[in-house]
Amino acid sequence: MRDARASPLLRLGAARRGGSIKALASYLGHADPGFTLRVYTHLMPASEDRTRNAIDDLFGSVVKPGS
Repeated sequence: MRDARASPLLRLGAARRGGSIKALASYLGHADPGFTLRVYTHLMPASEDRTRNAIDDLFGSVVKPGS
């Protein structure tokens, strides 16, 4: 049942839309947010993509190496 609640929240990026992993863990009944991350990390948007987008937002798009 928890997976049915967690999957849509993580796919929609609930944690990056003002929520936190800690709050999501609590909602799911997990005492440890690390457990939530370990179990559901495959459903979260790629960290590399988020980091790249954050840098692009901060500095603007740049020419990719080799372009």
